Amino acid sequence: MKRLSSLFLVSLLSGATTLGAYKLFFEGSNNRDSIVTMASNTNNRTVGLSGEAIDFTEAAENAVHSVVHVKNVSVRTVSNPIMEYFYGQRGGQQQEQIGTGSGVIISEDGYIVTNNHVIKDATELEVTLNNNKSYKAKLIGTDSKMDIALLKISTDEKLPYSTFADSDQVKVGEWVLAVGNPYNLNSTVTAGIVSAKARNLDNRNGIQSFIQTDAAVNPGNSGGALVNTRGELIGINTMISSPTGSYAGYSFAVPSNITRKIIEDIMEFGGVQRGILGVEGAELNSRASKEFGINDTEGFYINKITKNSGAEKAGLKSGDVIKKLDNQKISSFAELTGYINTKRPNDKVQVTYVRDGETKTALVTLIKNDIFTTEFKGLELENIDAADKKKYRIDYGVRIKEINNENLKPYYEQLKGNIILSVDNVKATDVESISKFLNKKDENQSVNIQMINRMGQVIQVIIQ
Repeated sequence: MKRLSSLFLVSLLSGATTLGAYKLFFEGSNNRDSIVTMASNTNNRTVGLSGEAIDFTEAAENAVHSVVHVKNVSVRTVSNPIMEYFYGQRGGQQQEQIGTGSGVIISEDGYIVTNNHVIKDATELEVTLNNNKSYKAKLIGTDSKMDIALLKISTDEKLPYSTFADSDQVKVGEWVLAVGNPYNLNSTVTAGIVSAKARNLDNRNGIQSFIQTDAAVNPGNSGGALVNTRGELIGINTMISSPTGSYAGYSFAVPSNITRKIIEDIMEFGGVQRGILGVEGAELNSRASKEFGINDTEGFYINKITKNSGAEKAGLKSGDVIKKLDNQKISSFAELTGYINTKRPNDKVQVTYVRDGETKTALVTLIKNDIFTTEFKGLELENIDAADKKKYRIDYGVRIKEINNENLKPYYEQLKGNIILSVDNVKATDVESISKFLNKKDENQSVNIQMINRMGQVIQVIIQ
């Protein structure tokens, strides 16, 4: 079953890279890179392929005024080993760096959404509107797992802004627009189609349900808007797939429904409220179905139910195959996680599943992601909270909640409460993501764990 659990993982597309927030040593140069992008949502009217039948001018006009340029100023300490060796200099030299990206105005009073990697480590943020007016920006909150950040600028004027569309209604083949500032080319508009939905890159940063488009985007487009042909926001462009780092056919955006939920959480609660269904398993295909001994080749096969979760209380069992969540068809793990990421703890989701050839439904109440635990090699793991992140100056990790491994009992006091940062060089971003990685490991394989102990020291531990 460990081997089957590896179906969780999808190979990382070769050359997938974030699009922006380039760090350039500040030397007074004008060689600064910008970013922005947009795509397309459901358009109910039939569109022909002739140039006369397609008119993107209204959508482009709406979009360019709501897309902004984001400048990230940070300070980096650069050491010089030669100077340290010969002259004993310590501490290095501080250099100012400039990172650039894009953002999308989502309210007339100045709230702006962008990518987390665009504003990461910023000591100062500046936003420039399409009319060339610039403002200092305040960081309201971030979600590093989904690569979304919320900024705010103060202005007396009412700003043009993008309205959210329902990204669940986007269809493959619909026209899309990308509007932004690639290579510092302000207000550039490109067009394409939605190439795929619920694309799972499995790049271990938590994002698992992209909208894929072939609209041309390039380095400098991160944080830009994906819009439909009415100019409505359906996603925030985040990554490209390219062996060179420049456009080579495809780009990926965080869907607007997920983006909107994250922003609302940050504004209302100060942080993202994540709910989980409480199931672990694998998406089905012909090979997996054969190994599981079932006929279904589409859906999500449950091989484990989280203890005390909503799924357990609703009666879901190992061996069930999830077919729908509410009215959303589930054919892959990306579709399942993408839909759940739009929900909060205590939200109720109607699960349609197949058991022994019979279709059933169950109403499942989502539990809070913070209480999601997993066990591996006798270590029970749980997510860390904001206080831990602040105390140890980290933005990810999972805590060792309990130790049930008899071989580790002599080290109980030294290990319990420690925060795991990585396992075999894979970041432990949260319990959900690290459990997927651990499930592919054989119990007999040793693992190299990097962790922070309760004294704040980083240590390496090998567990057999």
